[in-house]
Amino acid sequence: MKVLGIDTSNLVLSVAVVDDKQVLGEYTTNLKKNHSIRLMPAISMLLDELGLAPEELNGIAIAHGPGSYTGVRIGLTTAKSLAWALDIPIIGISSLEAIASNSTYFPGMVSPLVDARRGQVYTACFKNGERMADDRIRLIADWAAELKEANQAVLFLGDDSALHKEVITEALGDLAQFGPVEWNVPRAAFIARVGLQKLEKGEHVDLDTFVPEYLQLAEAESKWLASQKK
Repeated sequence: MKVLGIDTSNLVLSVAVVDDKQVLGEYTTNLKKNHSIRLMPAISMLLDELGLAPEELNGIAIAHGPGSYTGVRIGLTTAKSLAWALDIPIIGISSLEAIASNSTYFPGMVSPLVDARRGQVYTACFKNGERMADDRIRLIADWAAELKEANQAVLFLGDDSALHKEVITEALGDLAQFGPVEWNVPRAAFIARVGLQKLEKGEHVDLDTFVPEYLQLAEAESKWLASQKK
């Protein structure tokens, strides 16, 4: 079974193909460039390098958020279009879980972070590869205070963790740890591998009803809804 993994939920663009035995190939960049223009050429290039036809794919796994509204929508729309055209199943994977996967063997807690503006972050909590808290949006000050109560070392991951380092270290002191820069980048190979495991169990999402996990409305949507109440 061969599964294509895709992540465009933030600045990172990552695509990979895995099978039951190995990562066949992976392409990842972390640039401020337009995912809508670069994603399909990246997928095409990877498949060409591997000598695979799209029809040889057995499923698609996509990072479905939380993250950038535009980035998540681009990735999900592309993945759904491919799945529909190829008539293959699709699986959604948390963008935060993808970041946390870089530190599966860290002995303490792991908190992936994506900036959500106004002092807020999209975050979750994992330990030994197991989820301890669902994806959520929190004020970083409140989240750091909550994590401090566990009195355990916490590894913060994600490019945006640097934006909140001062608040985190003020709350947690020596309990706060920050990984090397390469751990901050989600890998499509992880997304594809988890997707493959789920597909082998017969799990997949309904293509027609599959939507992004934004955790909050876009600012424009919030303003529009507020205007309708007046």
